[in-house]
Amino acid sequence: MTVEDLQSSQPQAFYRLSRVGIRGVRKPVTVRRGARVVSLMPIVSVAVNLPAEQRGSHLSRNAEAIHQLVDETVREPVGGIEEVSATLVARLLKLHEYADEAEVELESDYFLEREFDGRQSLEHYRLQARSLGFRDDGFRNYVGVEVVGLTACPCAMENTRHISDHAPAEGPFVTHNQRNRVTLTLEIPDGHTVEADDLIDICETALSSPTFDILKRWGEARLVLAAHERPRFVEDVVRELIRGVLGRYAAFPDTTEVVASSESEESIHKHNAFATRVATLGELRVPHGKL
Repeated sequence: MTVEDLQSSQPQAFYRLSRVGIRGVRKPVTVRRGARVVSLMPIVSVAVNLPAEQRGSHLSRNAEAIHQLVDETVREPVGGIEEVSATLVARLLKLHEYADEAEVELESDYFLEREFDGRQSLEHYRLQARSLGFRDDGFRNYVGVEVVGLTACPCAMENTRHISDHAPAEGPFVTHNQRNRVTLTLEIPDGHTVEADDLIDICETALSSPTFDILKRWGEARLVLAAHERPRFVEDVVRELIRGVLGRYAAFPDTTEVVASSESEESIHKHNAFATRVATLGELRVPHGKL
């Protein structure tokens, strides 16, 4: 019995669709970075574009591509989740012969061992990878991180210093704090690599202070004092992210794209504050950042 391929039939309305795919797929991936092996459980989203004359995309092909690649990483670990996204994009374009664009996104929990105040702890971060494939124009791959830290408000610090009878003339003083969520994404140029751990270091340096799951009494005091010694707006955080990227990736080409973002969960307001910069390294390298 022959079953009609309805996906390949013509639609009633002829409009091109930018993306059709599946999201929310959870699969284990094993990554080997040097001598270190890490097991990740990324959430995977994959999609292709759909021409106007085709009614539907063959979605089962997406699930098949993910399943096959995951099986392969069990036998032979990959070099990073960005390698997974890049490989999936290439396979999607091969499986969907009618598509000329493909996109894959992965996001996973990630843990690093950190030390503060003489105490070791395993801290939580988020890894992100994104790949875009164009049948006639190559591929673009990105890796990113999400880091949660602490900021101390410079404005409230100066205002409370002004109205207080006991404020020091300079140095840290009372202010309100925010839990700050930083995201940093960097395009990976051909012939270059990006270490997620380096991106995390840049993010934590941009904040007033990192945060830690375990802090004893004096550790809490030292962390709060350190944060107040480096008060920062969300705007300051994003600019420090840019400064860190420019220093760490000075050898990357001008066309490399960067997305830097900071969002603070305000403690004295019911809203959040945020700042973002999307630019190429070439634009950021212009004196005084005028572009």
